Formats: sequence, structure tokens, C-alpha cells
Amino acid sequence: MKNERNDFWNQRYCNAEYVYGEEPNQFFATQLSALKAGNLILPCEGEGRNAVYAASLGWTVDAFDGSLEGKNKALQLAHKKLVKIEYLIEDATVISYPNNSVDVVAFIYAHFTTDHRAQIHKKAINWLRPGGKIILEAFNPNQLQNNSGGPKDISMLYTIEMLQSDFSSLRFDLIQNIQTTLKEGAFHDGLADVIQFVGTKLF
Repeated sequence: MKNERNDFWNQRYCNAEYVYGEEPNQFFATQLSALKAGNLILPCEGEGRNAVYAASLGWTVDAFDGSLEGKNKALQLAHKKLVKIEYLIEDATVISYPNNSVDVVAFIYAHFTTDHRAQIHKKAINWLRPGGKIILEAFNPNQLQNNSGGPKDISMLYTIEMLQSDFSSLRFDLIQNIQTTLKEGAFHDGLADVIQFVGTKLF
């Protein structure tokens, strides 16, 4: 299954065009702008738009994804923007970073199956230093009525209750469902129903 999923993303990313654009996700950029630059992990980073943006602000960026095509385009974008990022080809269920080692883990449209989601989110909490933050934007179940992107499997769409459970050890700075208009390349384009979350690890 993992290989089939990687094949899907390799095929999506194989052309020269950046299918989600070269600019960062707006929510991610807004949240990052309020923070002092530090160490950042970006799971499922695809073509690198968010990683490259963060690096341009002085963040030390570790990104990973299962797609080699995504990594190649991310490194091309970093070269174009004259910044450096670290990027691994790895699965979110098995990758490991040191505990208490980073300031932010950002999940930007990183949708996981129900049997892996909570485990991956728990790992991310462990990677954070005290005072570190989880930043997350993803599609909520209302997205199924839209044609602007995202999984068509409702179990992979996130609810407030899911995130309250997964991140219960954090202080909740923001958790909300909103309707917005996405302009993030060909596959995130149009009216969208998303969930946004920011949480802080206190100890």
C-alpha cells in the first residue's frame, strides 16, 4: 500500500509545474510570521513550498515525504530561492527525530488513515521542545461537497474532536473549522472546508 501511495504522488509531481504552487500555504505563513525562527519539521512536504518559505525566514528546516519526485522538486525550488533545506524520503509511521528537539512541527494537508493518524501526531508532540508548537491545516468532512482537493475518504478528513483527542496534552491556541477559497495550484483551487489548529507543548 505504501508503494502504491508513493507511486500516486510521484506521478502527480513528475511534471515541471508545481501542482500546489511555489508559494506557502497562507495559514502556515501567517502562523510562522508570529514566531521567532528556530527548528521546524514538515511531514509530507511534497514539492517543498512551505519548507522553502520557512528557510527563507531563517528557519532550520527538516522535511520528509515518500515521493522522490517531490523531494527533487523541493530541492530545485530551494536552489532557485537560494536557501537550504534537509529533505528525507521516509514514511511518517517510521521516521524518527530526537525528542524535545524542535520548535514547530507543521502538518499542512498531511492526511493520514485512522490507524496511523493518532500515532503520528503523538510522535510529533514528542519531537517538540517545551514551548514548541503544532501548526495544522487540513480538510474537514464538509470538504466532500467541494471540488477543490483533498481525500475522498471521509475517515481521512479531520474533525475538531479528532484533533482535541490527538493533541490533548497541548494548550490549544486555535482550533476551528472555516470555509475558505484556496489558490494553491491546480489541485487546491476553489471553495474549501478546512480545519485549522495551533497548539503549544507546555512541558
